[in-house]
Formats: sequence, C-alpha cells, structure tokens
Amino acid sequence: MSEAIRKLPDELWGNAEELEVLTFDIAGEMFALEAIKVQEILDLVPETSVPGAKAFVGSVINFRGKVIPLADIRLAFGMEATRTTIDSRIIVIQLDIEGEPTLVGLRTDKVNEVTTLMKSAGEPPPSVGMRWRPDFIDCLVRRGGEFIIIPNLHTIFSAQRERPGGTSLQT
Repeated sequence: MSEAIRKLPDELWGNAEELEVLTFDIAGEMFALEAIKVQEILDLVPETSVPGAKAFVGSVINFRGKVIPLADIRLAFGMEATRTTIDSRIIVIQLDIEGEPTLVGLRTDKVNEVTTLMKSAGEPPPSVGMRWRPDFIDCLVRRGGEFIIIPNLHTIFSAQRERPGGTSLQT
C-alpha cells in the first residue's frame, strides 16, 4: 500500500477499497460526494435570501416542507458565483453539524452520475500549489485523464460557521 493511500481520510474510506459517489460539476471542476449522504437531487426551486447572511449560505429553500440552507461551495473555494443554467441542480445532503443531522442544499452547475471510485486511485491534496485550502479537500481521485475532487464538507461548513458574522446553518 502506497504512502498516499495510507494518508487518505479514514472517515471517508474506512476499510473499503471502493466508494460509491455522486459526481457533479462546479465551475468546470468535477466534484464527488458520498452517495449515501445524498437525499435528493432537485431542479432549481425558489430561494429566499437571508438578510445579513454570508454569500456562502445566503438563502434557504423549501425541501418537503422544511426550510433548509442552500450553500454555494464555489464561494468557499474562492470561485466566482455564476448564473444558473438549464443543467443547474441542487443536491440535498445530510451532514452531521455539531452532532445534529442537518439537511443542506448544495448548488451545482451539473449533476453527472453515480459511480464507484477506487481508493487506490486516490491521493491526498498537495500541500502547495493549490488554489484552494488543502483542508477543504478530502482527496483527489484519478479517473481516466482527470481528477475528481472529494470536498471535506465538514471542514468547509465548520470554517464558514467560525467566521465572524457567519450565519448559522441550524434551521
């Protein structure tokens, strides 16, 4: 087993050699989330802006009668916000935030597929040369000639909550 594989996050892969994920695009980059966290994929729905909220989680949506925050992780990664297109979707996921299961919507440019990624193709993010914070990325997985980014949503959401004036994700 290579050193890179040993450094992949245990909470993501555990003892498994494969990970079933949902792939999606944001700003021309391919990302993936554990399929088990995905509750539903929605077409765009009406959003309600939250006055005074940070842009990262600047609005809420109605999901099956519940008000849930809508996050744009491109903003956490320092990417520019873009207009929605016919391919734009919202992925509703369940995250454990401060010990509570919390539903969150993630804005995406396009949802691709459910697929299986191999642990042996994964690498930890490089500590230098990245335009993003390495702790925001669990790992990069090679597939064909491209990399799929598996974001560390727990770190991303924790960092956003810790910022002064940040908006709570609890609903």
